[in-house]
Amino acid sequence: MAEPTELKAGNTIRLVIDNTLTQDATGTMAYLQFEQMGVDKVKTKAVSYVDHNTMQTGFMNADDHKYLQSVANRYGVLYSKAGNGICHQVQLERFDKPGETLLGSDSHTPTGGGMAMIAIGAGGLDVACAMAGIPYTMTLPEVVNVKLTGELKSGVSAKDIILKVLELKTVKGGVNKIFEYSGEGIKSLSVPERSTITNMGAELGATTSIFPSDERTREFLEKQGRGDDYSPLAADEDAVYDEVIEINLSELEPLLAAPHSPDNVKKVSEVAGTKIDQVCIGSCTNSSYTDLMNVANILKGKKVHPDVSLTISFGSKQVLNMLAQSGGLSDIIASGARLLEAACGPCIGMGQSPPTDGISLRTFNRNFYGRSGTLSAGVYLVSPETAAVSAINGYISDATQVEYEKATLPDSFLIDDSGILQPDCDFEKPLIKGPNIKDVPVGKPLAPINKKVMIKVEDNITTDHIIPGGSTVLPFRSNIEKISEFTFSQIDPEFALRCLENDGGIIIGGENYGQGSSREHAALAPLYLGIKAVITKSYARIHKQNLINSGIIPLVFVNNSDYDSIDLLDELEIIDIENLAIDTQYTVLNKTKNTQFKVAHDLTEEQIEIIKNGGLLNTIKKGNV
Repeated sequence: MAEPTELKAGNTIRLVIDNTLTQDATGTMAYLQFEQMGVDKVKTKAVSYVDHNTMQTGFMNADDHKYLQSVANRYGVLYSKAGNGICHQVQLERFDKPGETLLGSDSHTPTGGGMAMIAIGAGGLDVACAMAGIPYTMTLPEVVNVKLTGELKSGVSAKDIILKVLELKTVKGGVNKIFEYSGEGIKSLSVPERSTITNMGAELGATTSIFPSDERTREFLEKQGRGDDYSPLAADEDAVYDEVIEINLSELEPLLAAPHSPDNVKKVSEVAGTKIDQVCIGSCTNSSYTDLMNVANILKGKKVHPDVSLTISFGSKQVLNMLAQSGGLSDIIASGARLLEAACGPCIGMGQSPPTDGISLRTFNRNFYGRSGTLSAGVYLVSPETAAVSAINGYISDATQVEYEKATLPDSFLIDDSGILQPDCDFEKPLIKGPNIKDVPVGKPLAPINKKVMIKVEDNITTDHIIPGGSTVLPFRSNIEKISEFTFSQIDPEFALRCLENDGGIIIGGENYGQGSSREHAALAPLYLGIKAVITKSYARIHKQNLINSGIIPLVFVNNSDYDSIDLLDELEIIDIENLAIDTQYTVLNKTKNTQFKVAHDLTEEQIEIIKNGGLLNTIKKGNV
């Protein structure tokens, strides 16, 4: 019997997954891949959510939903219908359980860390493998302890805590790290507040974030009618961490993330008075009952400024029903706010794009350039309290300057799971696949690479840059051939055509390439277009694994200065790459400039085998997983 892997940062481990979640923007691919694995029934507690592509301007999204419902019913997956709520909010309310593992095809799956889960975002194929019973292979992260002291003052919220962490660590400061929260300060934070922090920990690039399971956890579960799911869970008193950060909540003041990055953090007081055009409240970060009751309490008896459009997206049907029951919904409606459905909505560019050159305050988790759908807009990430006060005033405002009643958890939550369909696992019922649902592209075994540079991009390129969101592109998430036409379209509209004309090639990138969403389309579309390798200074965790799963080699410069010597359409030959091996550097000949440079990788033996086979699906078919 092999010796167990030492639990040391940097080692490779295989993690047994208890729970999985998918959503409709990534779920179609995940289930199309799952179908190819020949498994009769999912091996995890699995939920399929429809919460992203709910704007049905054509048949495509509706067809995807029909497919997702039929495949969930066949393979034993719970199906959360459109309108039932955002995956992470519903998962927290009805399914998350302390001490369990959760793998989700959405980068904000770490929301479950607010319930003391090891909850990790991953590409759809990794989630499909977990549903098939294959343990999740990962690099054991370092652990950063965030010690919270003091207590938040009125007008300051959990959103300001995670913005402070982003200010300290940046969007790449959490790569291959887990952020564990502790200290006296956590005792005053409810589970919804904790989940706001763990949710937006994804913006650090972190593997996940986690809080202990304590009396606040018990309180939330009991009020959700799930008291039996509670178990205490906390770090050992003598636990040793790789890094410790201390934040005094009593000294914290309202913060915001200015355009165009979640780590461009400033004090609200620094930009107070800036005129705004739009306020959007909601998303998986800030759409809980207490979040929106705080908004309702601030808006009560007041009107939204005439120059401002205020929209509210509800986290779940439970949240919406309880707001109606409590009277908070009436206060929101009376203020002049616009009500959207319980879905992701504008957070993923699905409607509500700001006006030209507009300033939009959003309680969301990302403000990447162009994500809102308006390239010239300035998007600020703020707390619900800052958003509500600013919507009334018409300019960015400090919520500590107003009085309102801070919302608390209700005596009990309103339970209605009728929007979650139970599967009957009937293989006689057909899988419903509309004409927009196409086969998943599969890579080819590794061969010599002598290709031209198809694009050269800078630092912090997001998966939104690679495959944009929004109502124009998202409906093609189940059609890689079509969605590939939009690859890098906001940066270089000629990219896809250039790839087709040159039979694919190589991508050159800077630091933190592929940050943001878990969308594996950002790897599958380049695969379809013939991309063989990506050479960057560094990668975001999920996208790097998605490239590997697709059979695309993620290489890094040995000397980052070599990045500057490469131009578009340079012809690069990567010497001996077909014999890819562990801990090996490779010489790249730039045939256009008659120069050369070195590249390296940190791939494991298992990842090398996946790339040599042409991707994870080919590896599974060979029976090597």
